[in-house]
Amino acid sequence: MDWNPQTLQFLSETFLHTLSPAPEPRRRAESALSEASDRPNFALAVLRLIAEPSVDDQIRQAAAVNFKNHLRLRWSPSSDETAATIIDSEKAQIKALIVPLMLSASPKIQSQLSEALALISNHDFPKSWPDLLPELVANLKNASQASDYASINGILGTANSIFKKFRFQYKTNDLLLDLKYCLDNFAAPLLEIFLKTASLIDSSANSGVILRPLFESQRLCCRIFYSLNFQELPEFFEDHMKEWMTEFRKYLTASYPALEGSGPDGVAVVDELRAAVCENINLYMEKNEEEFQGYLNDFALAVWTLLGNVSQLSSRDRLAITAIKFLTTVSTSVHHALFAGEGVIPQICQGIVIPNVRLRDDDEELFEFNYIEFIRRDMEGSDLDTRRRIACELLKGIAMHYGDAVRSIVSAQIQILLSSFAANPRENWKDKDCAIYLVVSLATKKAGSSYVSTELVDVQSFFESVIVPELQSPDVNGFPILKAGALKFFTMFRAQISKHVVLRFFQDLVRFLAAESNVVHSYAASCIEKLLLVKDEGGRARYTSEDITPIFPVLMNNLFNSLKFPESEENQYIMKCIMRVLGVADISVDVARICIEGLASLLGEVCKNPKNPVFNHYIFESVAILVKRACERDLSLISIFEASLFPRLEIILANGVTEFFPYTFQLLAQLVELNRPPIPPIYMQIFEILLSPDSWERGANVPALVRLLQAFLQKAPSEISQGDRLTKVLGIFDKLIKTKSTSEQGFYVLNTVIENLQYDVIKPYISHIWAALFSVLQQSRTVKLIKSLLIFMSLFLIKHGASNVVDSMNSVQPGIFIVIMNQFWIPNLKLITGAIELKLTAIASTRLICESPVLLEPAASESWGKMVDSIITLLSRPEQDRVEEDPDMPDITENVGYTATFVRLHNAGKKEEDPLKDIRDPKEFFVASLSRLSALSPGRYPKVINDNVDPANQTALLQLCNTYNLQIV
Repeated sequence: MDWNPQTLQFLSETFLHTLSPAPEPRRRAESALSEASDRPNFALAVLRLIAEPSVDDQIRQAAAVNFKNHLRLRWSPSSDETAATIIDSEKAQIKALIVPLMLSASPKIQSQLSEALALISNHDFPKSWPDLLPELVANLKNASQASDYASINGILGTANSIFKKFRFQYKTNDLLLDLKYCLDNFAAPLLEIFLKTASLIDSSANSGVILRPLFESQRLCCRIFYSLNFQELPEFFEDHMKEWMTEFRKYLTASYPALEGSGPDGVAVVDELRAAVCENINLYMEKNEEEFQGYLNDFALAVWTLLGNVSQLSSRDRLAITAIKFLTTVSTSVHHALFAGEGVIPQICQGIVIPNVRLRDDDEELFEFNYIEFIRRDMEGSDLDTRRRIACELLKGIAMHYGDAVRSIVSAQIQILLSSFAANPRENWKDKDCAIYLVVSLATKKAGSSYVSTELVDVQSFFESVIVPELQSPDVNGFPILKAGALKFFTMFRAQISKHVVLRFFQDLVRFLAAESNVVHSYAASCIEKLLLVKDEGGRARYTSEDITPIFPVLMNNLFNSLKFPESEENQYIMKCIMRVLGVADISVDVARICIEGLASLLGEVCKNPKNPVFNHYIFESVAILVKRACERDLSLISIFEASLFPRLEIILANGVTEFFPYTFQLLAQLVELNRPPIPPIYMQIFEILLSPDSWERGANVPALVRLLQAFLQKAPSEISQGDRLTKVLGIFDKLIKTKSTSEQGFYVLNTVIENLQYDVIKPYISHIWAALFSVLQQSRTVKLIKSLLIFMSLFLIKHGASNVVDSMNSVQPGIFIVIMNQFWIPNLKLITGAIELKLTAIASTRLICESPVLLEPAASESWGKMVDSIITLLSRPEQDRVEEDPDMPDITENVGYTATFVRLHNAGKKEEDPLKDIRDPKEFFVASLSRLSALSPGRYPKVINDNVDPANQTALLQLCNTYNLQIV
């Protein structure tokens, strides 16, 4: 794309149309830009447009955004992206132009170009862009001499973006070399501008207008300091620690009335700098404690004092959180003695912890107007960056060394809060919330279990005296935050509260499902759901269907009704509870009818606009578990379930609700398997759709389609044998087997064909099957593929006999069976894992050496002996001794195409059938078969075994013979 007046006009008009409120011109413009972006020098032309002062600012800003996104996609595209890479000559010109253009641009365009520059630097800096840092440093020097803080902050902002990589990447030699280069070039200029700006701040303390860009400059310097010090303490920063720390402490202790008195915006400017300082000193405490200790006392006092003056406004949260984090780091370090002084811990508890744990107006607003975010923070632990949680983390940190003192003070504080509430519940309800929050947040979880403990209170007595009054409150809508806190406590300590106590309050939990507060009915549902997961010793479920039966009808009614509350129409906590209850309860025919209609109705609604994938998953899991538990008990329900589900599943398929295709196919598979032959005609119509090649185009559908195809092969083998259906099925196998990411799914299809169809039916296709497998084997010999091949051959042999396996393979290529056996079967048999797979392959291999004429000939003695050796290895050695870590593990990324979007329904999974139910013990079968064979030719086989079987395996074989009182003669 040449730069000329026509290009300027085209790009100007096109970017203008992308800003149009009318969809049609906007789409046309976006399409034109997409087409133009494939042409060489497109990015360069857009950059020249941005530099053109005659063009309207809005157009240039739209162009800057497009330029940044274009670079993200095409500067260094990943191997799976089809976008063409920007050519080297164009890259060189962009690098030459971007820095001066960024520095002269307006703030909005400057921020976009700064991000674009950082994108380039991620790939090219410093090795392929050695001029960048010297250019930035030279510009910084010129801007500093002119005190041009618009340019200074642009340069510092760019440097900040470039250096961020040192925070997130693992320490490697290459990274440290890059870091050294940056330090050598930028550490001294950074300190110089930092100290100059500090001096200007001191002399301009009374002018808020002048101070704003200066404070922003210092904040950026602090962020660059953080990046350059993150990996390790550089020598330059150690040598100049005093200069840095002196200024850092000043910003924490000095006041700036010209800014702080100018309103919230001014306070925010100062707070952001102070927060950046707190992050820097916290970094030094974590990584450079020894070098930093000389400054620690002063900073601890400064931060402590600062926290006492930080208000509860949410706009000041970041400063409060970073400051408390610093004190938390100090509390867990070897310098924890700072907290040992008289009255320090009570002062921290009363002056820092309690004020920050207390509920604020912002928390109440979040509770009422954004319940999902409130729960995410409060119940799901994503609140580490909230004042409430970080204040509790500070207490936990101090308790590591002063546990008794902390427990004593906090326990006393909890009692004070509860007494305050008791004195005036209506006015002081937040005190009770604060007490409950402290107990819950300071509880410790036992690793790997749901068991939670606390030494602050006796759980049982706290539950009875503090929590039960909330649970038994007749008004489920009164003081909803207290109700939520009580339910959270109940959920948290569910394993410690004895069963007979819990059962007293099951009905109260069910009542709270009718609470108007979204948080309260969500917490009630979550509490019920988590209680049903509690296990006693031995892994037995503590709560069973007998415990649910008395409340089951009203429980299900309230659960479904709670989904009618505003904002809770797609409440995932309610839906998960429905799923869990259906998995435990004793489901009668009448209840099953009501539940399936309710779930089908919900399914019909979410089909219109799927929004919440978690909620949707639990709907399908609930349907699957209901189908599984109710229909298996009473087959008459199948037709009722079909009548409710089919219209909704039909909508999904007809309207192309692709997110739900995998779920739909899994449910259909479940229903097919429940039907008794002959399969109803409606299913055979679905089967015809299943055979269409179009159905298999979307990778996410493949595992679910295979699952459905397996169900049809199992339940309707005679129907599949008719017409050209089997040809189409094997066509699907052929397509799947040829793609690495779906080859395993191809084997699932093939195994089900072999297992369920008569040999006469599949005989015409066997040559084609072997040819396809041999072709794939020539191209790829992964462990996964070879194991799948062994399992298929074993299943074929078990179902249709050894002679059919040998003869059908040799009909494709004479003598190929012995080659495949020697190259693949014998050496890889030891890699088989899984109880059913091990049994299948061991017995098939045993039958091969004992029944197949080709292996019983004297010429095949060596192969016979080596197969015996492999069978003994498989049967006698534990899995970890036979199977190395799967060398195919990296290939897992190739499955991402479907695994990222395919979600297996746990309750609609295929039951693994043992094809050899009549044989109990494969070891006994092996030894007995060998014993019978050797009796027919005494003296022959002991010599073959001695010549070809590993001595350790010979010993193992002797032990097996002794175990089963058999011998090989």
